[in-house]
Amino acid sequence: MAGGSDVAETTTLSCARCGKPAHLQCPKCMELKLPREGGAFCTQDCFKASWSSHKSVHLKEKQSSFGTGTPREQNSNFLDEGWLYCLKKGQARTPKLPYFDWTGTLRPYPISSRRAVPAHIEQPDWAVSGIPQIEPNSDLQHVVEIKTRNQIERMRETCRIAREVLDAAARVIRPGVTTDEIDRVVHDATIEAGGYPSPLNYHFFPKSCCTSINEVICHGIPDARKLEDGDIVNVDVTVCYKGVHGDLNETFFVGNVDEESQRLVQCTYECLEKAISIVKPGVRFREIGEVINRHATMSGFSVVKSYCGHGIGELFHCAPNIPHYGRNKAVGVMKAGQTFTIEPMINTGVWRDRMWPDGWTAVTADGKRSAQFEHTLLVTETGVEVLTARLPSSPNVYPWLSA
Repeated sequence: MAGGSDVAETTTLSCARCGKPAHLQCPKCMELKLPREGGAFCTQDCFKASWSSHKSVHLKEKQSSFGTGTPREQNSNFLDEGWLYCLKKGQARTPKLPYFDWTGTLRPYPISSRRAVPAHIEQPDWAVSGIPQIEPNSDLQHVVEIKTRNQIERMRETCRIAREVLDAAARVIRPGVTTDEIDRVVHDATIEAGGYPSPLNYHFFPKSCCTSINEVICHGIPDARKLEDGDIVNVDVTVCYKGVHGDLNETFFVGNVDEESQRLVQCTYECLEKAISIVKPGVRFREIGEVINRHATMSGFSVVKSYCGHGIGELFHCAPNIPHYGRNKAVGVMKAGQTFTIEPMINTGVWRDRMWPDGWTAVTADGKRSAQFEHTLLVTETGVEVLTARLPSSPNVYPWLSA
C-alpha cells in the first residue's frame, strides 16, 4: 500500500469498501493511473478484505488498454494474467512471442485458457483426449456416404444452429473487439443451443472457432488482438448437435476497408455461389475447382491449393475431398444424399501458404490478404440444398446482397 501523497489536502476520498475517509491508495491502481476514487481505502484491513473483487478492476483496465504500444508491451499485460502464446498445434504454451519470419504485419497474441463445456452437452470423442478416435479409421474416409432421411433431418437442424451462431458472431464484429471475445460469443451461443463447438480440442485446437485476419488463410486461433479499422476477418464455425456436424464460415469487413479488400471478399463470395450453382447429381467433384479457379483468376486473384472442402455428417471431415483450384484430380460424381462443404480460399497475391509456429495458422506466403466463404451442402434429386444458408434474420453486412 502506498500513501495518498499525490492527493491534494483539500480533497476528501471515501474508502471503496466501507465509505469512511480514506488516506491510502491501491498501488496497482496508481500504476495503471486509474481514478483515485475506486482505489482509495481507509485501512490495510479494508484493502485486504476487498482484494478478491477489487483486482478485477485491474484486469478490465488492462483489457481496455490492450492494443496500444508495441506487441510485446501489449501482450505483457495479458501474460501477467495467465494468457500465453500457442505452440505445437495447441499442445504447448509459451510466455514469449515465438521467433518466425513473419510474412505480413499480423502477429499472434496470447490466448486465454480453454473454455468449459457443461457435462450435459453431448461431446465428440476428441473433446477430452484431443484425438479423434472414430474419424481417421472410418470407411467414410474413402467412400462418400449417402445420408439417410434421419441423418439429413439432423443435419438440417444442426446447420441451422451453426448459421445462427455465426450470425451472433457477426453482430459483435467491430474495431476494438478481440477475436477471443468473438470466440466467447461462438462458444456461449453453441452451448446455449445444446451443441458442442466442433473445433474445440479437435487435434488439440484450443478454441471454439477459427478467426482468420487479413493475411491468414484459415485456422487462425482467437486471441487477445483487437480488431482494427480496415481489417477483414473470417469466422469459421462448426457445431456438433445430435451426433452430426454443421460447418460454415464468412469473411467480414471491420470498419472502413480498402477497395482491393472489398473486391477480394466479394469475389470469394461469388466463387462459392458459382460453385454451388453447378451442384447436382451426375456432376464431377473436380468441376467445382474449375468454376472457382476461372472466376478468381479472371478477377486477378489466386486460389489456395493446400486446403479443400470435405465431406461432413456424423464425421467432422470425411470423403469427398473438394479441391477449389483448376485441373485438380478429385475423383467421383455427385449423388443425391451426399453432404459436403465448399469453402474456397482466395488470395490477393500468390496462392502459396506458410504455417505459423502455433501449427494451425496458415498465412499467405507473400503477406497479402486472403478471404474465404463456406457452406455445408446437400445434393438433392434435382440440385442442391444449402443447409447453412443465410436466414431472413442474418445481419445485412454485404453491400452486394442489397444492391
